Amino acid sequence: MSYKVDEKEDVSRENDLNKIFEKNPYIDFKQIEQDNIKISKIRVKNEQGERMLGKKIGYYSTLELPKLSHYDAEMMDKVSVMFGEVLKEFVSMTPKKTALVVGLGNWNVTPDSLGPKVISKLFITRHLKEYMPEYVGDDISSVCALSPGVLGITGIETSEIVKSLVDRIKPDYVICVDSLAARKVSRLNTTIQIGSTGINPGGGVNNHRTPLNEETLGVPVIGIGIPTVVDALTIVSDSIDSIIRSLVKKIDEHYLDSEEFDLESKMHIIRKNLSKSMGEMIVAPKDVDSVIESMSKMIAMGINIALHPNLDMDNLNKFIN
Repeated sequence: MSYKVDEKEDVSRENDLNKIFEKNPYIDFKQIEQDNIKISKIRVKNEQGERMLGKKIGYYSTLELPKLSHYDAEMMDKVSVMFGEVLKEFVSMTPKKTALVVGLGNWNVTPDSLGPKVISKLFITRHLKEYMPEYVGDDISSVCALSPGVLGITGIETSEIVKSLVDRIKPDYVICVDSLAARKVSRLNTTIQIGSTGINPGGGVNNHRTPLNEETLGVPVIGIGIPTVVDALTIVSDSIDSIIRSLVKKIDEHYLDSEEFDLESKMHIIRKNLSKSMGEMIVAPKDVDSVIESMSKMIAMGINIALHPNLDMDNLNKFIN
């Protein structure tokens, strides 16, 4: 599995975050909402901001999606366009630049196949730009892609494969797409996360691999992830939290205050008591096949929009359909 944990800070708490980040010298925060899609943007400016938020210095955006029907083509198109516009804030493509898109994950495991499925839906053009330039217009950028598999299949570290390719083709950007392990059940298949600090494959299932970032690859690395699975103990934690909050409404809050239990403390108690009986169990929703198919289409189209900024969705559909 190549899951990493989705971001620690739940950016949906806009009622608190706007106050915390107002005129903050360490962190910038902005939130907008359009077509029932909420976009949160965070910039961590320095080390103080790192300690405050638990994120590395860099830019982060999260798209919080409504509960999607996988047959709602109009809404999926809106998500694709909005995601593509947000991704343009992380990459500045021109016909002279090259982008390498890396689809992380195991294509044999449905919840972990998001990255490879995205790769299969991209508008790939580097070979055309190199070998048939007379047939390729200036509106098209140079894009190449790779699904490196996982260590258990290839016997090679993902970072070794990607690094060797980066050294060979020298792209201007590397974009990594991966499945995440949700820290909250409510975030499962409802958020798209983008970060300028790369990605750490395997972190979500305690299977840490060498990170893919600018320090290890030598070029800017943008990480894109969607929480597609959740730890069974997280489900237990969220359930207990919901029960506690329900009880608080009926019991004098002088005796019971659920806010005293932060996430880490609660998870420590749960893991200590239940990990022996439940083990390390990762759970996916029953409709994971259709979820991954829909999400991969939206992510792929958004990447196409960002990497080929001179082409609109109609033109892109002509090339990739």
